[in-house]
Amino acid sequence: MALNSHATFTVDSAVELAVVERSGFVESRHIGAAVVLAADGHVVTQLGDISTPILARSTLKPLQALAAMQSGVPLRGAQVALACASHTGSLDHMDVVEGMLKAAGVKEDQLQCPAAWPQDETARTWLTRSERGRSRLAFNCSGKHAAFLWACTENGWDTHSYLEPNHPLQQRIRTVIEEYSGEKIAHLGIDGCGAPVAAISLTGLARAYSLLAKAPSDKSANARAATIATSMLDYPWAVQGRGEANTVVMEELDVIAKIGAEGILVMATSQGVSVALKMLDGNLRATSLVGLTLLAACGAVDIPGVSSVLEKVVEPVLGGGRPVGKIRLGHAVSALLD
Repeated sequence: MALNSHATFTVDSAVELAVVERSGFVESRHIGAAVVLAADGHVVTQLGDISTPILARSTLKPLQALAAMQSGVPLRGAQVALACASHTGSLDHMDVVEGMLKAAGVKEDQLQCPAAWPQDETARTWLTRSERGRSRLAFNCSGKHAAFLWACTENGWDTHSYLEPNHPLQQRIRTVIEEYSGEKIAHLGIDGCGAPVAAISLTGLARAYSLLAKAPSDKSANARAATIATSMLDYPWAVQGRGEANTVVMEELDVIAKIGAEGILVMATSQGVSVALKMLDGNLRATSLVGLTLLAACGAVDIPGVSSVLEKVVEPVLGGGRPVGKIRLGHAVSALLD
């Protein structure tokens, strides 16, 4: 796949979204861009450049899952959530993916994602001594890849080339991304799992999630889109993992939440208010803080509920094992709460 000089927005067009404070000293700054869209699609909040394309990474997974379902894949329940997941590789995650492969009539070695160690979610440790060893089932994108293979077997498509851009499934995925984002894909690259990854703007990404999130209450919406939104909220543990940020947000706030590598987060309420943001340094640690604050600032989510969730999902700044600082909002975001 030919790569060109397309690039995301620059430092000059970014704003300071969060800082890391240690012992009263700001030692790190997270700059980036963010957008909040109302349910009708108009921009409520704009911070930085929200029109230059970004590689949307794993935030595209619900759209990729939608394309698989539109190709005839009969995903149900937790399988839908796993197709959208960037999961932690727990044994529960692996079991669901294994069931998807069995239903599709394919084997684990046909997955073209890398292998990873399973994780013990309770201890937050890798099961390096697991009898199963490293497995492609444990890789965070395995559910997406299983759905891809299932689409191939449902349609008689080649299972060896399912990641090639000209494969019928990948062509359908591009159509879905452009339909829901409302814009043309600016660039196509290769994601960490080997699948094609599209570049669209933060505004387009927020627009896509707005449509997905309000699909269950929209009689004119695609029924499969409604199933995806419902399943992500019904099986939040499957989308990331028990105790992980996206899962906690969905469990406690009933807000769809999906991270993407390199500092991307998208969230959307059932009414269709959405937020999309990217940290230019690629770090995810402040994304939940910024995203939820932006939703709270426009009245889309309850501030006390957000505060409770942030206590659970924002990493503490420690010194000698005790708190000595915090990750806090940049002025551009905190000013919205005044």
